[in-house]
Amino acid sequence: MSKEKISQAEEKQEKKEEFESRLLDLARVSHTRAGGKRLKFRAVIITGNKQGKVGVGVASGDDVASAIEKATRLSKKNLIEIPIFQDTIPHEIQAKFGAARVLLRPQRKGKGLVAGGVVRIICILAGIKNISSKILGRTGNKLNNARATILALKKLKVK
Repeated sequence: MSKEKISQAEEKQEKKEEFESRLLDLARVSHTRAGGKRLKFRAVIITGNKQGKVGVGVASGDDVASAIEKATRLSKKNLIEIPIFQDTIPHEIQAKFGAARVLLRPQRKGKGLVAGGVVRIICILAGIKNISSKILGRTGNKLNNARATILALKKLKVK
């Protein structure tokens, strides 16, 4: 029995380690209540396996470590599958989330990642090697830009 439990624990460790996580944003947020201000930390984590799966997790906690831990768990829950065709996406796509608008275009082999900020991180963790992108919205909000990118990647269809 104990050997079976150990092997199951090892399998879980292997599954967890195949995903790579990156901290996208860490912010101090506060609520004003009757007793005064309540301070918390909000973490935004991107998780991916560099083989077509990527997810975003957002969570807040009383301290930085708990916020990051919760966000990592949520990002692994919210993984999406992306169709990758010859190290790029199958077709051009545009998505909007809040004030954030993102345009993603496929590129031929060898062009590399022509993307900035949030889109670059998501594409690296998804395993997309050749892509061109542009953040069209005027917002610099990393969370909304990340959600718009994930929304665009969700819309992708295999031709």
